[in-house]
Amino acid sequence: MSKVVRFHQTGGPEVLRFDDIEVAAPRSTEVQIRVKALGINRAEVMYRTGQYVIDPQFPATLGYEASGEVIAVGAGVEAFSVGDLVSVIPAFSFAEYGMYGEVVNAPVHAVVKNPAGVSHEEAAATWMMFVTAYGALINYGKLSSGDAVVIGAATSSVGLAAIQIAKMAGATTVALTRSKEKEATLRAIGADHVLLSDDPDLTGHILRASGSRGARVVFDPVGGPNARNIIRAMSHDGVYYQYGALDSRDIAVPVMDILTKHIVIQGYELFEITNDEKKLEQAKAFISAGLTSKALRPVIDRVFRFDEIADAHRYMEAGNQIGKIVVTL
Repeated sequence: MSKVVRFHQTGGPEVLRFDDIEVAAPRSTEVQIRVKALGINRAEVMYRTGQYVIDPQFPATLGYEASGEVIAVGAGVEAFSVGDLVSVIPAFSFAEYGMYGEVVNAPVHAVVKNPAGVSHEEAAATWMMFVTAYGALINYGKLSSGDAVVIGAATSSVGLAAIQIAKMAGATTVALTRSKEKEATLRAIGADHVLLSDDPDLTGHILRASGSRGARVVFDPVGGPNARNIIRAMSHDGVYYQYGALDSRDIAVPVMDILTKHIVIQGYELFEITNDEKKLEQAKAFISAGLTSKALRPVIDRVFRFDEIADAHRYMEAGNQIGKIVVTL
């Protein structure tokens, strides 16, 4: 029997329940993992409250990210063995799998071995944020030395990952935040420039930070009317990736900048990478190399125990964290 966290109705963190279930043997496309740590994601809060892209089927499971030890493999699985220390990447639907449990089955394509020297807590905090940033900046954006990149909501876990990945690529990083107090944290991660997102001269500041060239890549989960001030500071052939819509209002697009500089405004989702076998394998290799070299390290804001998982959700909803929320088992 395994203790798992499920919910039987939508609502606040109080609907999360610990249920004892019998975990089936892994199928031919699965590995079974004894979970040591979980990464908490905003998507899990949205799913629990009935605001996600799919509706929960009760009792509903949760959990995109986990790290632990392989304790069984399905017939024919050759890439993993019992005893391997592994992590789970968000490359499946909550309707199929959930990682909130002492023992869980995970689809083999979503599992990756932990590099040496990476703790379970760090591994559980890694894959959602680094794969999200990698997909836009490297796989699509082809970010390289000499580029300037603007990173919106830079103190989010994905924003912090984006700064590190951009530095790996040799780009100049321009981090946006709503709080002057967070500047030291962003510079410690590697941000070359830190700007207030509501600065009335945001366009001018970005242009100066990029040496007047403008930002070739923008990676922004906010959007909204203020996006026009970022778009005006983009370079010729620049691309603006919108991946979160934290401001649900329409993006204001300065049409002459779009026409004269051939700027692209593109929507982007993590699942564009995790649902594509080739792209996912490339992401695994890039991020594993970064973890091994220590160029990439997840920023962990706070760690909760498994029996405090409702408190971890409350903390996520408060929105004050800088980096990742982790739960240990």
